[in-house]
This record gives sequence, C-alpha cells and structure tokens, in this order.
Amino acid sequence: MSEERNPVLIVAGEASGDLHAAKLVNELNAAGHLSFFGSAGEKMRAAGVDATVRADGLAIVGLLEIGRALPMFWGVYKKLIAEAERREAKRAILVDFPDFNMKLAKALKKRGLTVVYYISPQLWAWRKYRINTIRKYVDLVISILPFEKDWYAKNGVEHVEYVGNPLAMEVHADSSKEEFCNRHGLDPSKPIVSLLPGSRGAEISKILPLLIDTAEMMLSKQDDLQFVVALPAGKMSRKIAALDAIRWVENETFDALNASDAAAITSGTATLEAGIIGTPMAIVYKTSAVNYKLLRPLIDVEHFGLINLIAGKRVADELIQDDFTPKTLSAELFRLLDPDINADVRSELAAAVDKLGHGGASKRAAEAILRLVQN
Repeated sequence: MSEERNPVLIVAGEASGDLHAAKLVNELNAAGHLSFFGSAGEKMRAAGVDATVRADGLAIVGLLEIGRALPMFWGVYKKLIAEAERREAKRAILVDFPDFNMKLAKALKKRGLTVVYYISPQLWAWRKYRINTIRKYVDLVISILPFEKDWYAKNGVEHVEYVGNPLAMEVHADSSKEEFCNRHGLDPSKPIVSLLPGSRGAEISKILPLLIDTAEMMLSKQDDLQFVVALPAGKMSRKIAALDAIRWVENETFDALNASDAAAITSGTATLEAGIIGTPMAIVYKTSAVNYKLLRPLIDVEHFGLINLIAGKRVADELIQDDFTPKTLSAELFRLLDPDINADVRSELAAAVDKLGHGGASKRAAEAILRLVQN
C-alpha cells in the first residue's frame, strides 16, 4: 500500500499543456496537502511533479503520424494507469491533449478516480460525439474559453466552470520594440512582419517553406520590409536558407510579435497570444493532403483561429490548406500593413481579448479543484 499522502495523477502532453499544468500545480501546492505525479513536461517537473512519463516527446500531429506512434502511446497509457493504482490515487487532472486524455478519463473513472479535465477538449469544433465521454467519465470540466460553458450547457453538461484564460495577463513582451530591433539588427522605423511556423515538427516542415516564399515575394515588391521567423526553443535546427532580410529568433516569440506591424501565424494557441499582444495577423495552416482529407469532415466550427472564435467573427483572415499560398498570404499581409486597416484590426483584437478575463485563471482553477477535493 502506498504511504504517499493524497497523490494526484496529472497528465499533459504538449508544451502549452505543460505550461498551464505547471501554473495550476504551483497554485495547488499552496494548499499543502497534495502531491503530483504523471505525464510531465519540463515546466511541470520544475513545479514538483514526479514524472512517471516525460511528456516532451508526446506532441504528434496527423492521423498517419499518430497511427505510427500508437504502440508508444499504448505503453504510456498502461504505465500511467499502473502507477495510479500503485499509488492508490483517488484523483486525476487531465490537461488538454484530448485524443489521449479522453481515453484515459474513461479508464480512470472506471477505476474509481475523480476526474477533472482542465482546458476543455474542443468538442464544439470537431468530433462532437465525444461529449458522451465527458458526461460519463469526467466529474468537473474547467474551461478557459468564454463561450464553452454555454455550449456545454446546451449539450446537457452542467459540471463546467469557466475560470478565464490563463494567458490573458501572462502573455507579454520582455523587451520593447526598440530593444528587440537593436538585438537583431532591425530598423524600428521600417515595417516588420513576424512569421510563426508552429511548434510541432510536422507543422514546421509543411508551413515554414511557404512562409519563406511569401517573404521573398513581398520583398520583391517592397524592399524595405523586414521579416522575423520566430521559432520555439530547440527548433532552430529547422532554419532554412533565406534572404538576409529575414531574421531568425528562438524562444522570443512574444518580443517578436510585440515589435511587428503584422504577422503570419500557424493556427493554434499562438493566434490567441498574438491577439493578446495586439498584433494584426493572418492565420495559416497546412498539413498533408491525406491528413486534411481525413480530418476536414470531422471539423464543425465557423472559424479555425482561436482569436476569431473568441471574437465571434473573422478578425484575422484564415488561409487553410489550398487557400494558403505565398500569393494569398502576401496579399493579406500587405493589406494589414496599411496604417488605417492596421489600427482597426488592433482595436478589434483588444475587444476580443477583453472577453478572456483579467488574470487569476490558474488560481480560480485550483480553487475549483480544491472544492471538489473537499467535497
């Protein structure tokens, strides 16, 4: 029998989930009577989570890619369940990572654990049928998007709490535009465009070459433009040959966005981060033809971009799959560089971001979990 006091299984599988889970654990640690183990990335481990599984290599995109990794995921799944049983855990917190965590929720609930889902699966976007799993096997859903609680209620799920978005007051540049420009040899008086190719290897390989081609096309028409390719930490090996007018930065995404007049951003959390910073953007995405053909019929949402979903309208243009070409993207970025249009878009972004709340989301999420624990 385990002698560990109040062990809680916590499971994240991607960089954004690792960040949010770490902040949540830090808030829960203040309660002083819980310990955490599970699937943990670097930030969760720094927050004191005992890593039964290191989550660093679990972020995989695409049905074919996931299919090839199924034996690995099956091993992780069995290991986490076995460790929960060994430690006699009574509670689990599942963070984002829905394709894995939705299956894990079912297995854990059947073993008698209380299951909390933090950062709700985006069921409103695709594969809505999975709401049955939430109804049966999740005791509390903690949402970070303002429209989700009403959506769940309309679909018969009442055990949902909206806590605000943890990014709302946490996304900010660490340096001014002038400091960023000085650091990277840019002229702050000339237009700057950031290019964000995503964080996953498969995304970067598909999207980055098109972004570089777009920059070269735009430079052929306006030679005073400056471009910054912003890559996540550890991804600089993806750097490819490009013109001298393109700067490459790693782990400086917020600073790059803050210094930019416009940006092209791979669909995902980064569109929300850019919205919070206030950078007018075009949202892009491209995957393999096979993946897109398989996934597109499952998607049931008016907008792909998170910032557009929160705004309730198309604040940022979306160029997805075949619509994403250097020609279409360059046209949209030139449009966003127009001073009047740029100012209008910044105003619309500010209005959308105001819906996210004004900080304290991680603390409110921790309080909701503690109320459940105490009950």
